[in-house]
Amino acid sequence: MAYLDWVQWPAMVITVLAAWLIGSQRPGRRMIGFICFSVSNVLWVIWGLYADAYALIVLQVCLFLMNLRGLKKNSSPNET
Repeated sequence: MAYLDWVQWPAMVITVLAAWLIGSQRPGRRMIGFICFSVSNVLWVIWGLYADAYALIVLQVCLFLMNLRGLKKNSSPNET
């Protein structure tokens, strides 16, 4: 299972990419950013289970729920 040690690296790269995309003025790029954040949340949970990092898992679940809120707000152009 040592290959799971490497899951943290793509998770980190995808998280950084997502943060960059979320800052875009284009709604399409922001949407891709939210999707990237969701993928990174899943990867971090996988790694957290492997590493017994339960606080990280709880954090990722909370961040995923906040990303759902952001995704909804990004989809409705009339909300600020």
